[in-house]
Amino acid sequence: MKTLPTSTEELLTAIARHEHRRVKVAVTDLDGVLRGKYLHLDKLRSALDGGFGFCSVVFGWDAADACYDNATYTGWHTGYPDAVAQLDLRTYREIPWEDNTPFLLGDFADAAGEPLPICPRRTLRRVIGRAADLGYDARFGLEFEWFNFAETPATLAEKRYVAPTPLTPGMFGYSVLRASLHQTYFRDIMELLADFRVPVEGLHTETGPGVYEAAILYSDALEAADRGVLFKTAVKELAYRHGIVASFMAKWNAQLPGCSGHMHQSLWHDGANVFDDATAADRMSPTFRHYLAGQLALLPELLVLMAPTVNSYKRLVEGMWAPTTATWGVDNRTVALRVIPGGPKSTRLETRVSGSDMNAYLGIAAALGAGLWGIEHKLPLDTAAVVGNGYAAKAPRLPRDLDEATDRFEGSAAARALFGDAFVDHFAQSRRWEWRQFHAAVTDWELRRYLEII
Repeated sequence: MKTLPTSTEELLTAIARHEHRRVKVAVTDLDGVLRGKYLHLDKLRSALDGGFGFCSVVFGWDAADACYDNATYTGWHTGYPDAVAQLDLRTYREIPWEDNTPFLLGDFADAAGEPLPICPRRTLRRVIGRAADLGYDARFGLEFEWFNFAETPATLAEKRYVAPTPLTPGMFGYSVLRASLHQTYFRDIMELLADFRVPVEGLHTETGPGVYEAAILYSDALEAADRGVLFKTAVKELAYRHGIVASFMAKWNAQLPGCSGHMHQSLWHDGANVFDDATAADRMSPTFRHYLAGQLALLPELLVLMAPTVNSYKRLVEGMWAPTTATWGVDNRTVALRVIPGGPKSTRLETRVSGSDMNAYLGIAAALGAGLWGIEHKLPLDTAAVVGNGYAAKAPRLPRDLDEATDRFEGSAAARALFGDAFVDHFAQSRRWEWRQFHAAVTDWELRRYLEII
């Protein structure tokens, strides 16, 4: 379907025309995991008109469906009632690998019909509204790296998720040779995702066994985040069809580079890129410099939204293509924030801290919110650009683990101003839970180190 529906009637007519009797709907939880269900066409009308009930546990449990014991929004103390999910007509798609089943994304409202403060998609929408109030249209393009394994969910479980077999061996970055293997899988990613309205404009092998990187075509910030969460789930589904398990885990092997989720971004006003100034050094307008200064200032406080898991911080190590300090540079891939002076259409900022394990709604909200903070407060860019090795630069160290990052986030006045107390408190509680689960676990490292010798 090339023309998007603009009303409930148009949508129902389009679905009926294709003789579909069901539609798939989905929302994302705090971790960016897509949670959904099928609705009969008869149920869809009422869901579109007034929303529908979706169990609030999606904001009360972790990625493994273990329920938080420290959250106030929902839990055993509330009985896990339904929350109100509202479908967004603008997200309408048809799933090519599922007989063109109609698909819609939604987000949440509270009992009074107001945006639910802890909903990730609503959180991003609030930040986008902040940009609009300042007269800006934010555009983002996401890049994701991920590893592919010659496994199935069953074989991974049998191995206890230890030592999965990479799809291909060796370090073959940008390899034409390795890209010739498993062509049907990667063809499906390029072609079927385009039909799914998640256009991939670039796909290549990265450095590592069985690892690929995809660049998703840029769009407005909300659509970019929708594409980000849908890309990850779609790739996983397509991988299953080819006997492959795709992983967006930030770091699965200590000896290999991790998986990034870089964010390219710019602000526009009246059809013009306000980041670009042909008369300025490196084409950086004053607005761009304030935006960059905002991200530099708030990276340590908002990092947990871009690196949300215990594992995220295993990726942020020196010499592994991931930043460890709050630095910037011009076309420099060793810093946290890479300025790309491309011209009127493409001058932009690339935020390189974020990992592919991020929730795209929250990662974009953090990047955009921090940049707008810099503009609103006219923060000066008083730190010089890094030339050469960013790891050798003297700059503020980013939080080293999830616990430290959560502390910085929870205590951030800027985070509370940007996202609200309810969101900050709830997300911090969820990360506290995650940290506790990690410390309660007995790892393979501990077994190898202590089981026999101690």
